[in-house]
Amino acid sequence: MEKFETSHTAEHGHEEKHSFDTKAIWRTFWILLVITCIELIVGMFIAPHFHSLKLMFNVLYIIFTLAKAFYIIAEFMHLRHEIKNMIMTVAIPALLFIWFITAFLWDGNSYKNLRNNYDPHHKEQSKVKAEAKPAHGEEHGAGESHGAEKPETVH
Repeated sequence: MEKFETSHTAEHGHEEKHSFDTKAIWRTFWILLVITCIELIVGMFIAPHFHSLKLMFNVLYIIFTLAKAFYIIAEFMHLRHEIKNMIMTVAIPALLFIWFITAFLWDGNSYKNLRNNYDPHHKEQSKVKAEAKPAHGEEHGAGESHGAEKPETVH
């Protein structure tokens, strides 16, 4: 009977203490903050002045975002401290997910471009000038009644 009343720590012979490494937490915070600030500065202040380098800035932004994502995965999912096979088990599907998003965006853009080039209705409508819409009160003629009109019958 006394065997079941023993404490958990007495059974295992040691007491577990969970301590947080505050230096690692602050290091993670500062690294993510610096990367985010660089992204914001490049995106809001530098890139708008260089329209010819738009592709380069987009690639730079994607690299910074992926760096943040992998750092978050390493720190908050504790993958940095795992064995290599466990890291690959999580990293490969994450890379495939990124590849799927890229492939779907590429395919959607291709469909949009093909539709715009080969759809005859779309081509015709792109050449037609839009008619000016009548003002709000001018939809009906000035002397017309707004009531129901009788249809004319032809005999």
